[in-house]
Amino acid sequence: MYGIFMECWVMFKLYAGKGLIMGLFIASVIYLLIKEKELYKKLVIVIAPLIILAAFFIPFTRIVFVALLEDGSDTYYRILWTIPMGVIIAYAGCSFFARRKRIGLILMSILVVVSGSLVYNNQYVTKAENAYHIPQSVIDVCDEIVPYDDHDRVRAVFPSEMVHFVRQYDTDILMPYGRDIISSQWNYYNAVHEEMEREGYIDVEALVETTRQAQCSYIVVSETRTLEGSFEDEGLELINIVDGYLIYYDPEVIY
Repeated sequence: MYGIFMECWVMFKLYAGKGLIMGLFIASVIYLLIKEKELYKKLVIVIAPLIILAAFFIPFTRIVFVALLEDGSDTYYRILWTIPMGVIIAYAGCSFFARRKRIGLILMSILVVVSGSLVYNNQYVTKAENAYHIPQSVIDVCDEIVPYDDHDRVRAVFPSEMVHFVRQYDTDILMPYGRDIISSQWNYYNAVHEEMEREGYIDVEALVETTRQAQCSYIVVSETRTLEGSFEDEGLELINIVDGYLIYYDPEVIY
């Protein structure tokens, strides 16, 4: 039981990140526990979150969760998602600052200064290329393979850098794997992904074998990838080259 508890504790620390939000949440709960007078509000934003948090650390909860769900061991941390931390912090802050506006302004200024750097200076933040806020290349490629009028959906395989965005743009385009497969923390296995992201080069024959098993009508690969073999020799047709990506259609796959 102690081992299970420590697993929960590690998950909690990873979920808490640097701890600023978690610290504000704990401070907010303590403040509302003392100051909030309306019982129904206290039950919803104080008592219930504390019960959920306590249940998260109880080994029995994790045992039942894992037993009931196939991927329970990997998704147990999502119990913490049911705690509305943002709402609780905002409500406690408004409640506190309503009576102490000057102190509230000073504390808010301090929090802004010490909470980190300007997020827009982050290397992962770039100027939006379109209204969808996703790479334009993803939109251009998806527009080439949208389903025909008499088909509801189509299945295609994309390079890892596109996987995060495809379903955001068009839910009628299915993939043999999602963003979970390219996240190292999950350590999932997918035969198509193994061949698609093979280090050094793509074995075209092996890739096509897996995509046909997964019923993928289209294969999208970057022009920069080294290919061993030819898609044309495997019976695929080059539909177009869009933004540096080769789009191949497999007529042997009926979707």
